Amino acid sequence: MPRGRKPGTKTSNPKPEKAAPAIATTLWAAADKLRGNMDAAEYKHVALGLIFLKYISDRFDARRRKAEADPEERTFLDDPEVFRDLCLGDNIFFVPDRARWDFLKENATSTKPTIGELIDQAMIDIEAENASLRGVLTKNYARQELDQTKLGEVLKLFSDIKFEDSHQGQDVLGRVYEYFLGEFAKMEGKRGGQYYTAGCVVKLLVEMLEPFKGRVYDPCCGSGGMFVQSERFVEEHGGGLNEISVYGQESNATTWRLAKMNLAIRGIEANLGSKWADTFHEDLHKGLMAKHVLANPPFNDSDWGGDKLTGDARWKYGVPPASNANCAWLQHIIYHLAPDGYAGVVLANGSLSSQQSGEGDIRRAMIEGIWDPTAKVMLPGLVDCIVALPGQLFSTTQIPVCLWFLTRDKSNGLSRDKKLRDRTGEILFIDARELGTMVSRTLKELTDEDIAKVASTYHAWREVGGRYGDVPGFAKSASFKEVADQGFVLTPGRYVGTVESDVEDEPFDAKMARLTVALREQMSEGAVLDERIRKALAGGGHGW
Repeated sequence: MPRGRKPGTKTSNPKPEKAAPAIATTLWAAADKLRGNMDAAEYKHVALGLIFLKYISDRFDARRRKAEADPEERTFLDDPEVFRDLCLGDNIFFVPDRARWDFLKENATSTKPTIGELIDQAMIDIEAENASLRGVLTKNYARQELDQTKLGEVLKLFSDIKFEDSHQGQDVLGRVYEYFLGEFAKMEGKRGGQYYTAGCVVKLLVEMLEPFKGRVYDPCCGSGGMFVQSERFVEEHGGGLNEISVYGQESNATTWRLAKMNLAIRGIEANLGSKWADTFHEDLHKGLMAKHVLANPPFNDSDWGGDKLTGDARWKYGVPPASNANCAWLQHIIYHLAPDGYAGVVLANGSLSSQQSGEGDIRRAMIEGIWDPTAKVMLPGLVDCIVALPGQLFSTTQIPVCLWFLTRDKSNGLSRDKKLRDRTGEILFIDARELGTMVSRTLKELTDEDIAKVASTYHAWREVGGRYGDVPGFAKSASFKEVADQGFVLTPGRYVGTVESDVEDEPFDAKMARLTVALREQMSEGAVLDERIRKALAGGGHGW
């Protein structure tokens, strides 16, 4: 798959990011003309497919103009095979003549063939020329329920948009794509959660895990947001994109295609498996050991087929109940976690306290560790930190959620050349429920300051030299004994306590005497006012 940026380059000035929302809303308004009675889940692929086609066509045309201006490269244009290799070598998709945007724009008003048929054929031709896109692009623009006249109009409107910045438009396009995904997730409600995680939650996970090097894995990758944010983090901190490798899996066919397109337009090279597949029943990365795992699994999934996996090798800490996949996801992630790895997982709050069907025992084993009779070794406790998130962060669900942070080695280690403290026998609890800012009537977001507050607290607790201290009502480093006293329930509110109130200096007897005098005075004033009211009513003929 083409890769859009050279390793080690840093992000540009953030102006493109600020410009993206205006472009995004313009494109959204244009694309909305197509929707009509079409279901949002179908309409999503139509709109995003057009954006993808416009972008790769623009990139190809720009590369062609560059070759035309270069005497040495001009000769390559006479041989399509040679020029295609030149494009692929520059991380640009090769776009055949009749798949280019200008050709489609010129024929947008044609009726035979329809513009939809031309776009479908363009997608087929692009897949034929670019192996990494085969089986990925949307090819149903000619269907009857899609108004061909409106499709032609939208194609012309899209023609006025230019994706331009210092990264060949990738930053702007990426944020347009992200905006569209978020808007579609809102429209689809709960179903939207299958492919979209709130951006601020993803950013918080990444800021806490700091995936600078090694393999990054998401076993339920949706549209690939975890990977996008990870690579963005590496760039913003001056790291080399060649220092991380991306692996993922997705069980939904259309969502898998979304992820492939989302990563392709950003130039992110990723192994998402050769197909879409169920992570539990067809693990496409069986031998993978990842340095960082980031995941937002389906919440409280009761239809995951657990009854068929009772003897699975992944269930080292206990067999997860068939009625809820929360513990299964955690153990699948642990199974793929490298000895020096860290994981961050978004789960429903019930995962912190549920005692049903052995979930409490599994949680206890993941905290304290458990003996593995097969390997004859003691498996370590892995729970490093728990964060309670505020409500209303997700447009797709109102279920309260939390973040689990896991690691195989809590005793020491290095994190980007920073030595870590020995936190064996401790868990950090952070209650972030009071953070966040309402951005609409129903939706809240964590600000950059909120994210920094949570992430810096975790790093101060974890790193040698970090100035960590418990903060009543917000953060508490609890011992395993304290956790055991709470029945191994991991709800942060049980540990962090409440914000300290001002110290009361006034003696109780003196305070009561003062308050009694004040109350007596207020009651006397109230009696005078009552009498005035009665007289006023009587004067109007309404006395009693």
